[in-house]
Amino acid sequence: MNKKTIVSSIALILVFLLTLTGCAGNTTSQKAETTPPQNTDKTAIGAEIPAKIAQKKDGIKIMVIRKIGGDDHTAQFLAGAKQEGESLGFKVDTFSANGDTAKFHDAIAQALEKDYDGFIISHGDDAATVDDVKKIVAKGKFVVTFDSNPGVADIDGVTLTSQDDEALALLSFKQLLQDHSGKANIVYLWVDGYPAMVNRNRIYKALQDKYPGVKEVERFGVAAADTSVQTQNAVAAILAKHPKGEIDAIWATWDAFAIGAARAVKEAGRTEIKIYGIDVSNADLQTIQEKDSPWIATAAVDPKLIGAVDIRLLVKKIAGEPTPKYYDLDASLITQSKLQTSPSPVNMETLSSIIPSWGKSTAFDEPWFQTLRANKK
Repeated sequence: MNKKTIVSSIALILVFLLTLTGCAGNTTSQKAETTPPQNTDKTAIGAEIPAKIAQKKDGIKIMVIRKIGGDDHTAQFLAGAKQEGESLGFKVDTFSANGDTAKFHDAIAQALEKDYDGFIISHGDDAATVDDVKKIVAKGKFVVTFDSNPGVADIDGVTLTSQDDEALALLSFKQLLQDHSGKANIVYLWVDGYPAMVNRNRIYKALQDKYPGVKEVERFGVAAADTSVQTQNAVAAILAKHPKGEIDAIWATWDAFAIGAARAVKEAGRTEIKIYGIDVSNADLQTIQEKDSPWIATAAVDPKLIGAVDIRLLVKKIAGEPTPKYYDLDASLITQSKLQTSPSPVNMETLSSIIPSWGKSTAFDEPWFQTLRANKK
């Protein structure tokens, strides 16, 4: 074979090899294009969802029933529960009886005939509430209560939640003590018959013994649809009875009391009397920030957060995970002086700019909740 033939043969072989290489490359490319994409099911993201939740094909349904209502605290509590439940992909229905006992128990009875997986019962203060909860549990449903009859603690599987009422009372009353150097003549606004009020009154009695310089001049309290109006009228009568110098402060164990008291004090021109309350709402914050407002401090828990934490507890129960028998949410002190440090008016949404811990809690927010939230998006 001559040299020219050898060169030609080598050239043909090279062309053949390059053609094979090109075909192989094209084959790989085509396979890449036709291979199905990998599974991107969001249930594979994060922690595994418990079987009792994942297997509920028609979704989780929750009912929130509250005895009291008509106030901002109730609205935010219900909104917090609904928002948290829906963020997890669940259906959440809410009902407020606006203080009507018959409507409250009727709502529970009606809801029990429907296919709810769990219930949040708020402010069920009477013995009938205990019976209602027993019926719910007997049907295999799960229950979390808020500020309700402590008798429900005797029912297996039920969690009782509340604001830390002892801490609320201490924070508010100790601010009064500090501002008045341990000596003050006060009006005590309180009503019996509610678990939260009983707890707050217990602290008040202990503080009376510990700080004898604080003298109770008058007391008033009623729980009704028009509590703030009745309180305003009662405080106005008390102020007319006691001239300037006889009353230093008003301690209100509920913001509905503080609202009425603040109106009466301002109308009477007696703003030397300072008001210390418990609980907070947008209306409360507005009143505290008004010019010359006598309401200068309140201790509170974010009601929206209470609703959210109650939902988390209930979802854990439905999932078959352990939950505590009791749970108290941490309290914060909100003062007029702190609010005045803000360059703009403070409301419930912006309160965390003044109190960093406000509205935040990782309590019972399990890793698999994030998976549920990812699935919801």
